[in-house]
Amino acid sequence: MKKTLITLLIVAFSISLSAQNTDDYMEVQRGVLKTEKKAVVAEAMTFTEEESTVFWPLYNEYNDKMYVLNTKVYNLIKDYADHFETMTDEKAVELWNENMKVKAEIAKLEKTYFNKFQKILPGKKASRYFQLESKIRTLINAEIAVEIPLMEE
Repeated sequence: MKKTLITLLIVAFSISLSAQNTDDYMEVQRGVLKTEKKAVVAEAMTFTEEESTVFWPLYNEYNDKMYVLNTKVYNLIKDYADHFETMTDEKAVELWNENMKVKAEIAKLEKTYFNKFQKILPGKKASRYFQLESKIRTLINAEIAVEIPLMEE
């Protein structure tokens, strides 16, 4: 699993900020990340055949909704980059408020889907899956944090 997770991280962060078609490149990277992440989940979770049958459709539904929220995060990062050199106090506050809204949406989605997963999986397996999601998201967020410079005063 460690090897797969490392591969996932390498793929997730091989994004070139100077790419000519950043959005297109990012979409390709997100597709690869989606595939690699699914492999990590499949490897980390030990499903019975019955659990697997009900897990994957709900997994896909959850990740489709998370994709929309991750797009909002990506757009916030682009907005930040677009205004980095000319950042005003007002824009900084706007970006912060939008960031907090997206975090709240993510927390709400996680809570909603944890309840859904708990209905189809034993509590420990549902918790394990969300623990895995949290670890992956934390690693991705750490890498993003390293790449994004602090605002200048």
